[in-house]
Amino acid sequence: MGPVGQCLLGLRLARRELRGGIRSLRIVLACLALGVAAIAAVGTLRAAIQAGLAADGARILGGDIELRSGNRPAPPEARAWIEARGGQVSAVVTLRSMLVAPSGERMLVELKAVDGAYPLYGTLELDPPGPLATPQEANAVPILQAPPAEEAGLNMPRVALDPLVAERLGLSVGDRVRIGEAEFRFAARVAAEPDKATSPALFGPRALITAAMLERTHLLQPGALVQHDLRLRLPEGASRPRFAAELTTAFAREGWRIRTADQAEPAVSHFLDRAASFLTLAGLTALLVGGIGVATGVRGWLEARAKSIATLRCLGAPASVIFLTYLIQVMALAALGIGIGLVAGYGLTWAAAQALSGSLPVPPRLAPYPKPLILATLYGLLTALAFALWPLGRAARISGSALFRDLVQPTGTLPGRWVIGLNLLAALLLVALIVRTSGDKLFALGFCAAVVAALALFRAGAWGLAALAQRLSHLRRPALRLGLANLHRPGAPTALLVVSLGIGLTTLAAIAQIEGNLRRQLAAEMPSRAPNFFFIDIQSDQAGRFDEVARGLPGVAEVRRVPSLRARVVAVKGVSAEQARVSEETAWALRGDRGLTYAATPPQGTKVVAGAWWPADYQGQPLLSFDANIAQGWGVGIGDTITVNVLGRDIELTIANLRSVDWRGLGMNFTMVASPGLLERAPHTHIATVRGDAAQDAAVLRALTDAFPNISGIRVRDALEAVAALLGRVGTALTATGSLTLLAGALVLAGAVAAGQRQRVRDAVVLKTLGATRAQIRAAWLVEYALIGLVAGLLAALAGSAAAWAVVTRVMRAEWVLLPGTLAATVLGCALLTLACGQIGTALALRARPGPLLRNE
Repeated sequence: MGPVGQCLLGLRLARRELRGGIRSLRIVLACLALGVAAIAAVGTLRAAIQAGLAADGARILGGDIELRSGNRPAPPEARAWIEARGGQVSAVVTLRSMLVAPSGERMLVELKAVDGAYPLYGTLELDPPGPLATPQEANAVPILQAPPAEEAGLNMPRVALDPLVAERLGLSVGDRVRIGEAEFRFAARVAAEPDKATSPALFGPRALITAAMLERTHLLQPGALVQHDLRLRLPEGASRPRFAAELTTAFAREGWRIRTADQAEPAVSHFLDRAASFLTLAGLTALLVGGIGVATGVRGWLEARAKSIATLRCLGAPASVIFLTYLIQVMALAALGIGIGLVAGYGLTWAAAQALSGSLPVPPRLAPYPKPLILATLYGLLTALAFALWPLGRAARISGSALFRDLVQPTGTLPGRWVIGLNLLAALLLVALIVRTSGDKLFALGFCAAVVAALALFRAGAWGLAALAQRLSHLRRPALRLGLANLHRPGAPTALLVVSLGIGLTTLAAIAQIEGNLRRQLAAEMPSRAPNFFFIDIQSDQAGRFDEVARGLPGVAEVRRVPSLRARVVAVKGVSAEQARVSEETAWALRGDRGLTYAATPPQGTKVVAGAWWPADYQGQPLLSFDANIAQGWGVGIGDTITVNVLGRDIELTIANLRSVDWRGLGMNFTMVASPGLLERAPHTHIATVRGDAAQDAAVLRALTDAFPNISGIRVRDALEAVAALLGRVGTALTATGSLTLLAGALVLAGAVAAGQRQRVRDAVVLKTLGATRAQIRAAWLVEYALIGLVAGLLAALAGSAAAWAVVTRVMRAEWVLLPGTLAATVLGCALLTLACGQIGTALALRARPGPLLRNE
């Protein structure tokens, strides 16, 4: 019979067998569907958000082009140049300020001042609806006339607030509030801000005013932390990239950052890519654990069909026909499982979009995107092949007579060379697909290596458990002896259960340890070392008086103050920042403005790791003390130059020394500290930290912001609580994704119990016939499952701790401590899970009646 005839025969036999149903392969379907659903859901949600970003780029950015000029407004010539070419312009200014309620309570807000053209795209929605500008600001009507008390309120500048501000300060629409040195009337709540994704309120909730009223606040002081942006709406049909290029050329000396709506929020896209890569790997872990379930299910299914396969072999069927017959059935069922997973994955995408609607930068555009669905399908097919080929190849090669004995006396038969080759190819293609589709190739390779190492670890642990059980087979108690014997008997599922449960629990243990370590630092270590407040925008002529007032307040133990400037890195070693080749971990320092200070002597706590500090009276060319970690990522060292733009002027700084910066203390750390001289004469502000009794925080904040209305106080504890809340949401998402891996492991456990149920029933009948009681049989099997759960849990705790240590210390560069409570929960949970599944299988086995089974044997 030729190859075509063998294929047709295998297809015909497979079709006949499939008529009998797929009940015994339901675990295979569930395992594949679960992993594919997770991968499809992550990929589809990612594609939907990116589609939303692409479609709404102009609305998200606030215009076709955004021009960021830092703490200086763009000159009038730039606006004239744009308008001469048919462009519309909207100016936006953002800064931080304290908002003071009538009660005296105050809150840090992110103040945004907009002109009459805002927004160029989208709609600003206020509640209650109405204009932000007063009638006289808009030149629509003269100053409103009314009784004096009412007239002041009607003509008072208006502010729209984030609902959180109104809630925390107990404000009602119409209340008067103070921002800087000006009073405003709370006119509305901000219901929807079209450009919120690209101008997020990082330091506090949003407060929105008109640009015409910004000057009244007296917040625009020299050197204040201010961000000036111009948003452009181009004429119909104009090319965004070409217009941006011409604008850059026309004002090449300005050092602006210009981006188009096609690049509306690269940071969001970058975060989505990284998050999606990690979550895809988490889903893939669940799929790989499910792959073990595929191998288990296929093996049990083939054992149930041992008589059919043996009969075919005895009748002279070639091994290739048998292999094709059952491979076709497995792949048909795999296709069904993958299809179920794709449909379920799309449903999960919709559910996730609804649950995260308030946290996503844009509403996702849900649609069946082909790329993530194709990727999920490929992952599912390759996983099914990688785990199903081996048992199929073995079954096809074992002779008819040997196949009947294989369960109790394994023959050691290996698949044919071509099957082994196909199996290896499927595994290599799976690894290649993981690496190719990952945003971080090195991380993906590490993931693959970690999976192989984990499989080896748990396989070795299972072998050690079986060997130990065999050595203890002389124990006198029947239940213990029988339970230990079950661990090393021929065909025992010990290795399978330890591996499948162990990998799932390793994922959860690692996530729990990482989240626990970060929470410990946020809740315990950081607050103990961090100051109570940061105060920003202190003017140079206020600095001395600020120190005097702050130190005289009750409860204040320490006041530290340093000069502060905003600088943008424009070149590294003479190469423009846009073209500089830097590591991904340090690229953030090239984006936007960075804090810059100057000092004659090393600041408190400075650890110079290379070079030397300049003399205290140094007045030569500007020198720089630079963060050692960032220097490594940028490939710079002593003597190299970094060019920064300060107040529109490019200044070349020569690196004199490198410092090790400990950011965890939350003190006044700077990536760049320059020598005095040139920068000392530039307009700048000061920032200060205040440390003292936390019970006096409210009084300290009120006293200092009343004495200096232009400064803003950032309460460190509030910031840490916000970070902890964010960490909690991220941890919940990661735990939910990691739980899929444990669920896959539970499915494998259930599949293994189901696959061995026939043997369990036979064992129970024989043991009861020989006089064993139900209690003795139950105790024996509980010993078996308890030991499997205990070993899998201990190994998972070890592997999870190792993975958590690597992530916390190497990736996050934080201190790591062992969390015994988390590990104990891992071990206990694993033991309880295996005991529960074992108890179910035991109860079903003990219900079988001996008579019918013995008569059929």
